[in-house]
Formats: sequence, structure tokens, C-alpha cells
Amino acid sequence: MKSFIASALMLLAPAVVLAQTPAQPAAKSETKAAAKPVAKTAVKSDAKPSKSAAKAPAAKKTTVAKSEPTSSRAQLKSATNQVAAGIIAAEAALSPAELAIAERVHVGRMPCELGAFVTVTADSAVPGHFHVEGKGFKYFMSPVVTSTGTVRLEDQKGGAVWLQIVNKSMLMNQRLGQRLADECMSAEQVVVAEAIKKNPPASVLEPLPVAK
Repeated sequence: MKSFIASALMLLAPAVVLAQTPAQPAAKSETKAAAKPVAKTAVKSDAKPSKSAAKAPAAKKTTVAKSEPTSSRAQLKSATNQVAAGIIAAEAALSPAELAIAERVHVGRMPCELGAFVTVTADSAVPGHFHVEGKGFKYFMSPVVTSTGTVRLEDQKGGAVWLQIVNKSMLMNQRLGQRLADECMSAEQVVVAEAIKKNPPASVLEPLPVAK
């Protein structure tokens, strides 16, 4: 009986060994299969930060490159404005004779004929210059020397002229060849106009009295 059991065990031993041997390669293949995705994932995750890190310096360089033209443009614009301001100031500078005329200009809101009004205001920033405005017009004027001594203001760009004599003023548009306002009077001119009405000057057409 014992010999029979021993012979049976000897026959079963190779079968048991063969059954256990293929299990080890399967484990190895599973280990390799599991290891490959982990390795690829690790490589990919390490590669992404390197790309973003490589892009960061390029963005900084682009920002610096754009800021330089903006700065130069701002400096050029500032210099251009300063030159333009200098030219305007030079053009606006008046001679002593023109400044003397500017001191004689009547300012304020003046009634004119047909219910119109003209307002003359001295410019606070540019000495000797005036803003002359009313319904439908506005001019920036400077004094002009005349041979008759009449106060004359002109806006060369607008083509307008403001004439002031002792008893009235008027505004003309030389380009259109028409009067924009007439019989305008300041408070001082009203006084002179009333005095002229009471004591009108002798007409040049009246004959001179004959001496006896």
C-alpha cells in the first residue's frame, strides 16, 4: 500500500510543478504592463512644466519689446506738443503798439441794433487777445495798428474784424462781406453817444461863418 502511494505521488509531482511554473511569467508581464503606463505618465507630467517654463521668458521679452516703442512715442508726442506751444506763443506775442491798443478795448456784454448782443472778453492766458462772441459766431482776436487810431481787432483765420470808435462798435465778416453786428455800445460809448446827441459836431458840409 505504501509503495502504491509513493508511486502515485511521484507521478503527480511533475504535474504540480508544471502547473505552478507558468504563473511566474504572467506575474512578470503584469508587472511590466503596470510599470509602462506609470513611466509614460511620469515622463509626460515632467515634460509639461518644462514647456511652460520655456514659454515664460519669451513672454517677458515680448512685453519689454512692446514697452520701448510706447515710451518713445510718448516722448515724441510730448516734444511735438512743446514745439507747437512755442510756435503759438511766438505768434501770439504782441508789439508794444499792439499792447497799447489792447488796453483801449472795451470789454463786457454790449447791446447792438436789432436786439443783438456781442460779448468781448480778454483772454487770461494770452495777454492782449480777446474772445468776441455772439449768437452764431465766436472769434479769437488780436489788435492791429491802424493809421486813424481806430481800435481794430482781427481774427485772421475766421476772417472777422471788430472796429471800435468813440461812440459805437461793429463786427464784420470780411470773407462774407457782411456786418454781423452794428451799433454796439459799451457803457463808455453810451455816454459819448448821448453827449454827441446833445452837442452834435459841426458838419463839414455847412458853410463857415463869414467874418465881419
